[in-house]
Amino acid sequence: MFLKILKGDLNKNISITILTIAFVAIASALVSLVAILAVNLFGSIDALMIKAKTPHFLQMHSGELDYNRLASFAKNNENIELFQVLSFLNIEGAKITIGENSFSSSVQDNGLCIQSDSFDYLLDLDGNIINPTDGEIYAPISYMKDNSAKLGDIAVICGKEFTVAGFLRDSQMNSLLSSSKRFLVSNTDFESLKSLGEMEYLIEFRLKSLDTLSAFTNEYSAAGLESNGPTITYPLFRMINAISDGMMIAVILLVSLLVVTIAFMCIRFTLLAKIEDETREIGVMKAIGLRVSDIRAIYLVKYNAISAIGCILGCFSSFILKEKLLENIRLYMGESENTALAGFLGLFGMVLVFLAIIVYVWLVMKRFKKISAAEALRFGAAQEKTKSGKLFHLQNYSSLNVNVFYGLKDVFVRKKLYITMLIVFVLSAFIILVPHNLYNTISSNDFITYMGVGQCDISINIQQVDDISGKASQIMNQLENDEAIEKCVNLTTKTFTALSDDGTKFRLKVELGDHGILPVSYVSGHPPLTDNEIALSALNSDELQKKVGDILTFVIDETEKKLTVCGIYSDITNGGKTAKANFMDSSKDIMWSAIFATLSDSNLIESKVSEYTKNYPFSKVMSVRSYADQTIGATISMVKIASQASVAVALFITALITVLFMIMLISKDRHDIAVLHALGFNKWDLGLQYVSRAAFVLLLGIIIGTILANTIGESLAGAIISTLGATSFRFVINPLTSYCIYPILMVCAALIATMIGISGIDKIKISENIKE
Repeated sequence: MFLKILKGDLNKNISITILTIAFVAIASALVSLVAILAVNLFGSIDALMIKAKTPHFLQMHSGELDYNRLASFAKNNENIELFQVLSFLNIEGAKITIGENSFSSSVQDNGLCIQSDSFDYLLDLDGNIINPTDGEIYAPISYMKDNSAKLGDIAVICGKEFTVAGFLRDSQMNSLLSSSKRFLVSNTDFESLKSLGEMEYLIEFRLKSLDTLSAFTNEYSAAGLESNGPTITYPLFRMINAISDGMMIAVILLVSLLVVTIAFMCIRFTLLAKIEDETREIGVMKAIGLRVSDIRAIYLVKYNAISAIGCILGCFSSFILKEKLLENIRLYMGESENTALAGFLGLFGMVLVFLAIIVYVWLVMKRFKKISAAEALRFGAAQEKTKSGKLFHLQNYSSLNVNVFYGLKDVFVRKKLYITMLIVFVLSAFIILVPHNLYNTISSNDFITYMGVGQCDISINIQQVDDISGKASQIMNQLENDEAIEKCVNLTTKTFTALSDDGTKFRLKVELGDHGILPVSYVSGHPPLTDNEIALSALNSDELQKKVGDILTFVIDETEKKLTVCGIYSDITNGGKTAKANFMDSSKDIMWSAIFATLSDSNLIESKVSEYTKNYPFSKVMSVRSYADQTIGATISMVKIASQASVAVALFITALITVLFMIMLISKDRHDIAVLHALGFNKWDLGLQYVSRAAFVLLLGIIIGTILANTIGESLAGAIISTLGATSFRFVINPLTSYCIYPILMVCAALIATMIGISGIDKIKISENIKE
């Protein structure tokens, strides 16, 4: 019997059934996809880092190195399992050419290295440890991805030719957010080029237990060992590897939660429309003695079938879509060892959506108890209790068209009926605007200020040369006399010894200079303005448990200097652990100097980069916009794809829900429509009434959705962005798209859907629907 009822119902409402199945399929697909992608991403990262034996603690260092002192420290520290120092030969980008591509404009620190003997292995695309022969070079996988290098290309480095024999996965430096990239060559070739670049060192440790990492970091710092460079730990390596794909997954997760919420409302619409349409039949079933549970079971058959078909189609779609979305993860990290678990969780996500829908349908069908058999048989519909709407008299709104007035009046009189539709429109606007605003923000020129760099056009970095201070002064003199330069500032980085609250010594890299000229974005507080203030990066603030107003003690020339924390700022450079101060100091050697400048005409950026690169070959000159593109360009592309998909999903949701709501409304209002027909209202009059209702609710939904997207949505997006180390997050909004184009698209989708939904309004016959 149930199968006959189901078959008959599907044939009668085939279009609505297909739309509902499609909606459930989208919800199921997104939930399954998030589970599959997230498990595969972290499984691939873990597999890569296990195979490569990634260091638990890495200290990059430029300058003289005392290996014996490091070895003695490692030998006497019971937390250390393995220790090594790897050489990294930093080569100027202008001295690297692969095929026809010069690396002169690369913002990365490109260098040569040899394969490690004990850990931190460089792996090929099959996950094997690479052992290049003489004349071979293995390039970072990111250069294969952007077509900078191809298999078999001739690479010329400092005049020496190599053949690109393959590409490598580097568990440390895969991500574009990593400022360095390693090329792998043989020991012989490395020795032959040793004198043609600047040598840096990777001081690496693997610990017996990661639980001791924090304590070990403090021990290394307190020992006063080599630290002329960034310090990076295992958790940070893991996070950096996850960022690009992780942000895309986070956006899909946000959209999937909203779509699942709307899926429930979609089911509610169709079910209520069905109940309204079949109220008389329900009354008959009650009158002949069927229990509510029996009637409910008849409807559950249909929605069990719809939910099952939709969820299965969605899950199947997710398994197809995952192949495309997993390409980037597999390329950079390799296959996940959690493939089976990912598949299981994808299926579990489908089952979860199915069960949630069935439970929700069961709860909605409780209203069967409220249907009176007598009323249903008499009127053919449950009699709705509404307020009389005494405040809404046509004479009070004479400027309004009569049909528009009646449409708006119905919204206010039956508020509860329209609230669900309003929520859907609010969520649809939210789905469109949050990913779109997130994309606008991270692709804007201002986003550089969240990365620990002030808003500027050019940066000039000086390191690994003699007399860094003198060379920086030389460049500053030219900048200050260059009419094209609007602002410029020289910031020097030094390492200082500081004291924690319990008296433990640790090292802290501090950037000295005037930080008020080109400030970064501050989470709280302000840049250091006096010589007794210091600002901390967000990661340092969390680790040191310091907030604005707290005191941080430095030890300079065996004298304690107390500084007040004046601000907390975002930073993803140098491992995200930096500080900024404004005092003078001549007691420490400069680690590096960074000069930032803005131009009066942004069209001069490229020419000025070329000019200063030529004039000061000992420095690294780059466009800050190019730096941002090359470091977070992949992340921007991922978020753009997710944003575009969100727009398509939201417009589909808007149209579908509007169609379903109008069909339900027409079914509910059959008696009223028949009365209006009898009074002389034609189908165009009635159509305008329903269009007015949809338009009003939609506009209200867009306004509320826009407000929520720019408040709650900004906080949600900020939580995603904070994984980059950028914590002082504010949306950059494009008014044309956010307040004009997308709302117009939503209005068009809703109005077209309204016309489709009310297309049967003229088929309602007066004789069949007006009862006593």
